Amino acid sequence: MSVAPGAALDDKLGFGVGLRNKHFDYILFERPKVDWFEAISENFMDSGGRPRAVLRWIAERYPVVLHGVSLSIGGTDPLDRSYLLRLRRLAEEIGARWVSDHLCWTGALGVNSHDLLPLPLNEETLAHVAARVREAQDLLQRPLVLENPSTYVQFKSSTIPEPDFLRALCDATDCRLLLDVNNVYVSCFNAGTDPNAYLQAFPFERVTQLHLAGHQHCGSHIVDTHDRPVSGAVWPLFRLAWRRSNGAATLLEWDGDVPDFPIVHAEALRARAFSMDEATQPSAEASQESFGEAEALSTPLGFLTPDVMTRTDYAPRDPANRQLGAVAALDDLNAP
Repeated sequence: MSVAPGAALDDKLGFGVGLRNKHFDYILFERPKVDWFEAISENFMDSGGRPRAVLRWIAERYPVVLHGVSLSIGGTDPLDRSYLLRLRRLAEEIGARWVSDHLCWTGALGVNSHDLLPLPLNEETLAHVAARVREAQDLLQRPLVLENPSTYVQFKSSTIPEPDFLRALCDATDCRLLLDVNNVYVSCFNAGTDPNAYLQAFPFERVTQLHLAGHQHCGSHIVDTHDRPVSGAVWPLFRLAWRRSNGAATLLEWDGDVPDFPIVHAEALRARAFSMDEATQPSAEASQESFGEAEALSTPLGFLTPDVMTRTDYAPRDPANRQLGAVAALDDLNAP
């Protein structure tokens, strides 16, 4: 069911994980006790057969939200109305709780860079993005949830701090926010600013969702790679953000070198422990990033275009005791 912009969203979903094709069979057979899933919009918008059937099956049993990487809300090309209408159909089909993307641009002149590129934050950009957010929400018939991206440069023409920019954008459009806590740490480290000050200024009253992920420290800068556990330095920031957002839905992203599902889920449960003070505060040593020799860069862009048709070799723990619903779903997935 669509939700009009400005309406309240049920954002207290708990602690979820990103839906990755590597885990399809595990989820189908084991039905893990996960609070909710986040699916990359572009992986399912134009797919049929097995991937779409898996997503429908999961959406019937778990809350699901959609997270996009190609909307280019800050771009100069006209918004892709066909993209937005396909996204709307998918969201309606699976009953997505909300639809999110990034405060960024992803290409120009019809060419998609497959990267989340930063914007100069000033009054001109604010007016430009606000107009595009209103257009997108009109087509989606629901509020758009926008994420703060990881950044590696700052523009001389930027005159508005990012938290203030996002607050003004929400005030102008009634959009909502996805606060990526790892991105806060990455961007602030790269810019030489204080992540705690960033969070103190953030408009938490607009936050619908939180993100957590791992990053790669390269000595002079940090790369947002999503290919490892959450850094010790990020956990205290998450605890602050979770409390200030009154327990917004929290999602653990793991997109490169993806391990087996129980490992990813355990990292999400670690977030639950930190939110409830069950995890100890990281020590000073554990919270310090390594400034030693830089690691080989890892840029896991494969999650943007996964081979979602690949079947895994996963074997259920007790095939004789599969529930009938899973068997019926698998029969549907095998259908042409």
